[in-house]
Amino acid sequence: MNFSVAFSNGTNSFNEGFYLTAFRTLANKNYLVLALAIIYIITLLGNLVLLIVVLMNSSLQNPKYLAVCNLAIVDISMNSVIIPQMVPVFVFNQNHVSFGACFSQMFFMHFFGDMESFSLALLAYDRLIAICWPLRYSTINTNLRMLLIIAGIWCLVILLEIFPVSFAARLPYCASREVKSCCCEHGPVYNLACADISYNRQLSTAKTLTVLLGPLTFIIFTYVIVVVAVMRIASTTQRWKAFHTCFTHLLLVLLYYMPVIMAYVLGNLRLIQNVDLFTAVLTVSVTLPPMLNPIIYSLKTDEIRDKIVKFLGKSKVAQQIIKNEAIIQK
Repeated sequence: MNFSVAFSNGTNSFNEGFYLTAFRTLANKNYLVLALAIIYIITLLGNLVLLIVVLMNSSLQNPKYLAVCNLAIVDISMNSVIIPQMVPVFVFNQNHVSFGACFSQMFFMHFFGDMESFSLALLAYDRLIAICWPLRYSTINTNLRMLLIIAGIWCLVILLEIFPVSFAARLPYCASREVKSCCCEHGPVYNLACADISYNRQLSTAKTLTVLLGPLTFIIFTYVIVVVAVMRIASTTQRWKAFHTCFTHLLLVLLYYMPVIMAYVLGNLRLIQNVDLFTAVLTVSVTLPPMLNPIIYSLKTDEIRDKIVKFLGKSKVAQQIIKNEAIIQK
């Protein structure tokens, strides 16, 4: 998605673009980039293994794991939008970003960030159906219905994100072009405009509250219903089993929302005075959940863990067979 053609005007020179200026005062910023590179590699490996295991096992191709695969795709995309572009910017000092590339990154970065929130709500919906209506789960929550819900969420988030980015791209940028961030975030970019940005700020606030509080409210609501339903179960063993199935999802929810809430509190209370340090903390906080999500799901879900162990075991066996054949040929 390229905004450079559609929103050019007399006050904008799209050949100039923006300059990312984060981490100028941060000591040893290359170590931060190295840490983010490691996070990115683990994100790719963890989520790709999860996707491959689900695709290779027909027993896992059900609504629950369709939602898990959706989250894995969002995780890979989220960190792919943020981390790779930071290497040339902060290692080789190539910090110039064209208008088109900047607004394209802005759209996709916020899009996949929003999708992360809605994907967690989708997993909560699946757990709600599985626990409250276990006998009717296969008829209520079919693969087709789950795919339609996923498609609907993607379309909704596109609509939620296209307007703030489009209106930001229409603004005249005739003063400073220095974006004090590690990427083209919405707020740091539109604040550079030499025009009235009150509408952009209101639109951004409304969108942020919608994509964060909307799914979070739904998740809390579903777990209230789940707790009430589980407490009616007579058997203590069955209660524990029901709560155990929700534990992994709750970890993912905390992992995503706690850094967001902490960043909001730290930013508004100005507890971190160094802007570059705050940006570094925020960047790590945003990129960690996509890395940890597949690890947590793999370790806490027996079905996934067993399949991955078998998958990796087969790979080792195959490697050993290849080595043995090579020795025989020699």
